[in-house]
Amino acid sequence: MKKLLYLLAMVVAFNSCTDDFEEVNTNPYQISTESLKQDFNHVGAFYPSMLSQIFGNQVDHNLTNVSYAQHLAQPTPFTGNVNNTTYYIRWNGYWAREYNNIMAPAKQVIELAEADGYFMFAEWANLIKILSMSRVTSFYGPIIYTDFGSEGDVTYDSEQDLYNAFFSDLDRIIETFNSNTDYTGLSDFDASYGGDVAMWAKYANSLRLQLAMRVSKVDPALAKTQGEKALADPAGLIEANSENMNISLYGNKFHPAQICFEWNDTRMSATMESVLVGYQDPRIHSFFDPVDDLSLVSDHPEFPYKGIRNGGELVAKDDHLPFSTIDLSFNDPGAVTERKVLSADEVFFLKAEAALRGWVGAGDAQTNYEDGVKASFELWGAGGVDAYLADNTSLPIDYDEPIYPDPINDFTNQITATIAWDESADNETKLEKIITQKWIAAYTNEMEAWVDFRRTGYPKLPPVYQNSSNSDWGVVPEGEFIKRMPFVNDERENNPAGVADATSKLGGPDEINTRLWWDTGGPNF
Repeated sequence: MKKLLYLLAMVVAFNSCTDDFEEVNTNPYQISTESLKQDFNHVGAFYPSMLSQIFGNQVDHNLTNVSYAQHLAQPTPFTGNVNNTTYYIRWNGYWAREYNNIMAPAKQVIELAEADGYFMFAEWANLIKILSMSRVTSFYGPIIYTDFGSEGDVTYDSEQDLYNAFFSDLDRIIETFNSNTDYTGLSDFDASYGGDVAMWAKYANSLRLQLAMRVSKVDPALAKTQGEKALADPAGLIEANSENMNISLYGNKFHPAQICFEWNDTRMSATMESVLVGYQDPRIHSFFDPVDDLSLVSDHPEFPYKGIRNGGELVAKDDHLPFSTIDLSFNDPGAVTERKVLSADEVFFLKAEAALRGWVGAGDAQTNYEDGVKASFELWGAGGVDAYLADNTSLPIDYDEPIYPDPINDFTNQITATIAWDESADNETKLEKIITQKWIAAYTNEMEAWVDFRRTGYPKLPPVYQNSSNSDWGVVPEGEFIKRMPFVNDERENNPAGVADATSKLGGPDEINTRLWWDTGGPNF
């Protein structure tokens, strides 16, 4: 693939020369544009680069959505412990990463592909755009989508218009894929599904279900229509781990492993400790490594895992470095070669919630819930799933900070959901079970876990211990949670009219405590 990118660069450089120069200096050994076109290289070479940017870097991952979803936590008190994790926004780079590295090249590849009649490549790029922008909008709210690439002040889409555009584009993409399942042109550039168009249709349909559920409270009719369309589509849904949508690491190290083992800037979260230890969850052994110092886990030495409270008080980095790292296997690029984007467990949990909401085709809520847990256990190589699903007593534990004096960083567990399904329970109780297990299973792909928490209030996470929010970026009241990221400074400076319009569409000030469109804050049913 590196060769393909090099060849593409050569073509770009070559074509930038004047016509006269080209006529006089034609190199008979030069790779021509026509030669690249024969194997789709002039469009296909874009895809690995685009896909590799979906998750972002440390700022986008470790210091924002992962911290807000409370899967991992940092031991490092960056900038005096007044930073993103304690609700003062110092880093806000996801916007630039996704627009520069996905939206811009996607626009280019779509133009090239459409000009040459390679519509499968164009629709593949359109699907990657939706994957990227559906994540970006979960950060900011209104974003630039339909007007991307326009000159001058660029207009943002309202969230309502944006989701309608996503669904409309998915209609066309899925129809195209379903009608061309025998197409093989993608195979040389597709490290996820090996060019299997039917699998990309299955992923696109599963993405539709995910986005439908995201808007289920703010627009129940739209959600039901789109959700039922996904449930009924002949493309099917991702319902086996062999069908999971994963993105190749392209030979690079799993980025959280680099953060954890090379930089010592991330560890297990206290919330993960509370939930996994309390549930005696066997997946903990695949997620994290135990501590060496058993004095850190005197309250549960049989499960020797210790996490850091998200948004906790931190004094010195060394204080919490002995806490649990992510599992050491993640540090081996030869063992961990890809990262999940949408997996069978998530689809089963989506179907379980869809069943509670009465969506036709969703099936039985309990069956889907249990299948989601089973799929996650299988994915992580954990045993004992039947006993786990039968447990109707275990609850997450309270968290005890072993380094600093009481009550610094301590919290009392608020999660009331046990594991075993109770058919007699009300829908709210059932939903808490579903989302709590969905949260656990989302490990290594936390974006949607943060979405679910804002959308449903589950799982019942502890608030940050140190709340550094202020009037600069908006005040988050004590005991409450960050709702979004503010629009980026580059847009404020270079597209002020667009940002002003976006703020009006946001429905509140451009602050971190303003709810996104789908985050109604109201009852779940």
